[in-house]
Amino acid sequence: MAVDSVRAGTPGARNNVSPWVIAPVVAIAAFMEVLDISIANVALLHIAGGLSATQDEATWVLTSYTVTNAVVLPISGWLSNVLGRKRFFMICIAGFTVTSLACGLAPTLGTLILFRCLQGITGGGLQPVSQAILSDAFPPAKRGMAFAMYGIAVVFAPAIGPTLGGWITDHFSWRWVFLINLPVGLILIPLVQALIRDPDYMKEARHKRGGKRPRVDLIGFSLLVVGLGALQIMLDRGQQDDWWHSGFILAMTCLAAVGLIAFLIWEWYDKDPIVDVHLFRNRNFAVANLFMMILGFVLLASTAVLPLYVQELMGYTATQAGLVLTPGGIAIICLMPLVGRLVGKVQTRYLIGFGFLVSGIGLYTMTGFSLEADYNTIMLARVLQASALGFLFIPISTAAYDGLPMEKSNDASAIINLARNLGGSIGISLATTLLARRSQFHQSRLAEEITPYNPAYQDQIHQIGQATGAGDLASHGMLYQDLLNQASMLGYLDVFKFMAILFLCMVPLVFIIRRGVAGQGAPAGAH
Repeated sequence: MAVDSVRAGTPGARNNVSPWVIAPVVAIAAFMEVLDISIANVALLHIAGGLSATQDEATWVLTSYTVTNAVVLPISGWLSNVLGRKRFFMICIAGFTVTSLACGLAPTLGTLILFRCLQGITGGGLQPVSQAILSDAFPPAKRGMAFAMYGIAVVFAPAIGPTLGGWITDHFSWRWVFLINLPVGLILIPLVQALIRDPDYMKEARHKRGGKRPRVDLIGFSLLVVGLGALQIMLDRGQQDDWWHSGFILAMTCLAAVGLIAFLIWEWYDKDPIVDVHLFRNRNFAVANLFMMILGFVLLASTAVLPLYVQELMGYTATQAGLVLTPGGIAIICLMPLVGRLVGKVQTRYLIGFGFLVSGIGLYTMTGFSLEADYNTIMLARVLQASALGFLFIPISTAAYDGLPMEKSNDASAIINLARNLGGSIGISLATTLLARRSQFHQSRLAEEITPYNPAYQDQIHQIGQATGAGDLASHGMLYQDLLNQASMLGYLDVFKFMAILFLCMVPLVFIIRRGVAGQGAPAGAH
């Protein structure tokens, strides 16, 4: 009977503390972890210089974190069930705080990479556990507002990360990129201890086990480590090592494919899986994970590519580039609560379709950028594209949980957060590769027109010489530099177009989601 009450979302199944008090606490924990993924990117050159390392060596500071983080994400549901969700959450916060301090004090690059690995391990559970706590704290009819709080954290953090990281490294030191986590963690630990409780269904499950130690799926865990670890390394290092022309990247690709396929097969038939892949039998959950992966893809890829565009081609400083992104982040914060209310009144698939359509249109407007575009043009296009993300994250999260028993919320949260993070890794990797390849393509096509037999070319050289007083050789150099800028700009526009088409292709797929409003559709305990 107790489990039935939990599934129905009755107050007795939840913490006596108001969910509106719990929500900001767990959202800040998730924000702290997501921020650390993007904030260190802009400090990479400073880290390399400060620790006497090359830029190529310093990139392992990012790779080590993403690899270990990706491995822990999908098993965080299992760890919550075994250790207790509150205990696991506090271990993650404490571990993330201590390892952040260690990263900030690291004397060498080797020790920094080691501590980043540990930081990724301890931080891997913060996102999914935060979302699972919010899912259980609010009844299904109000779950949209819970995910609004969580969405502000995980969507706004990547947008503000580069700006904050650049400001910190410019005005203080790269070490403060990690040290800022220390006061946040110290504040969160006593708050979590006082406010968070494990739900009844988790207590009952532990009571049924008695003192019996749960079985550890070592084979499944080993396959997961190999598969996800190799995949993350491949994505992080692929463009840098020229993809499959590198034997190392080819080996990582094969390891990832074999490891992940074997993992899925093993977990499907295992009696006590470390990741419950059977959740994908639920149509809403499967489609929601696809949408969340695409959302992560575009969110992180656009956040990485747009600042590069304005810095590389338009001469913006790091702070100015951050100001291009910040209004979009503010728009997300303002719209998230509105979308949280709409989720209880409008079918989630309509909200998701609207979000994909508007954000896709925003991305398509970016294909009209030129080297003469002003700040307002670029900023407003970003606001249009980013504001619609609020109509994606909350409804997708709500659709994923619709129809799942509450005792599966830990597993569901782990998988859907993994989908978003993997989508982000794939997005950044594919966007940087596409940018490099398309820029080379446009350069070769434009170079075909630079010939002494082209009257337009000769006329342009003459005009540059008259305007600048430069000789023929200097005029040729200026024109070639202009060609490189134009080719690079066209490469960026191709990346924006690709992301726009990807989002617009998702619009008709929203009708695969089961008809119904969150909290008013299928029963919460239905399979």
